[in-house]
Amino acid sequence: MRDPEALERIAARRAELDGLEEQLVKRLSEVRTERGELAVAERVRQRVSEQPADGRAEAGSPVVQVAGRAVRPAPDRGPGVAESALPAATTSPPPPSGAGVTS
Repeated sequence: MRDPEALERIAARRAELDGLEEQLVKRLSEVRTERGELAVAERVRQRVSEQPADGRAEAGSPVVQVAGRAVRPAPDRGPGVAESALPAATTSPPPPSGAGVTS
């Protein structure tokens, strides 16, 4: 009792479902990636909002987190801008010349 027409319909439907499954797997992966990116954006926004307002207003430039450290970006120096307009350096001075150089 073989019905070739029924077997063809079953095979065609199976092929449709296989294609749909591939599309859904791809879309699910895209959704998960985007959700991960949104989680990162939320954490960045939270960190920025937690930074003290007085620290941001101190020198007029925002304090941001870089590699877990609070830093204040230096503004671009344009014509007529004095060096004193830049924030004071907070890093250690460079090593003396010749330090760490081997021959």
